[in-house]
Amino acid sequence: MTPDATQQALLTIALMAAFADDHKADAERETIRHMAQRLDAATGAQCLAGLYQDVLLKKVSLDTAVQNLQDAGQRQLAYEMAVAVCDADGRQSEPEARFLADLRQRLGLSEAASTSIDQAADAVVLAGETALAPRAASNAPAAGAPNPQDAELDRLILKAAQINGALELLPQSWASMAIIPLQVRMVYNIGQAHGVALDQGHIKEFIAAVGVGVTSQYLEQFGRKLLGGLLGKVAGGLVGGLGRAATGMAFSFATTYALGQVAKRYYAGGRQMSTALLQETFQSLMEPAKRLQAQHMPQIQDTARSLDMNKVLSMVKGV
Repeated sequence: MTPDATQQALLTIALMAAFADDHKADAERETIRHMAQRLDAATGAQCLAGLYQDVLLKKVSLDTAVQNLQDAGQRQLAYEMAVAVCDADGRQSEPEARFLADLRQRLGLSEAASTSIDQAADAVVLAGETALAPRAASNAPAAGAPNPQDAELDRLILKAAQINGALELLPQSWASMAIIPLQVRMVYNIGQAHGVALDQGHIKEFIAAVGVGVTSQYLEQFGRKLLGGLLGKVAGGLVGGLGRAATGMAFSFATTYALGQVAKRYYAGGRQMSTALLQETFQSLMEPAKRLQAQHMPQIQDTARSLDMNKVLSMVKGV
């Protein structure tokens, strides 16, 4: 499969957004590199890993990428993707804000079009920042002891996976942006159930240690949709049809479910698992999670029909 100029332009802009902040941690860069290789292998595109190197070595320019986006819908999608990537790990840094302002100008977006995207992104970020209100840790059994809450946590993890799978079916640009904040809240609740008080920083470090990463997770979602032909010629990056969104849905469901199960084992065991074991456990859970997603397809579709932005933001906040 050879990606066309539009796909390459969109992925190039997304990668540039990921590296707009010069302080991006080496660990996150490495996660993005592995993600690019994994995605190329999965799609047969042999595209993203090469683009990753070109962006890092500054062999491609933003002007060239923008020139390959021919219509308004493609340009709006490029901006939506860039905003989502820049906001993946929280509020935008000054370099990220400058990058987005420059991109917006080069894309020639109207103020109304860019403002609606920015407002949706800001709402999701704000909800995520206020989601983890401090509270007393619960009384939890000693590490290794049977936990009567296991069944309850399994239900919590499955529900979070269903919601994140459902978000992939929604056409709005803010939908995928809510996936990581909901994963953060899920891990927070699992830690609480085991008597561990967590903050945003620790949870995002844990997610990265598992081998998912926050910025790379957004890039993988976009890459799968673009290289898999799931993003059609529609304005705003809309995903067409339940069937064509199945790849993204399976990815988000499986990632969330596997992450939740790893978190349950990690905090139940007194946080003794090494990074290598965390990643090995996560990878071993991905295939069973994908099979589980197929079993829960009707519930995921029903959930998608009931979601709107206010409801999603309330779930992110935990209210």
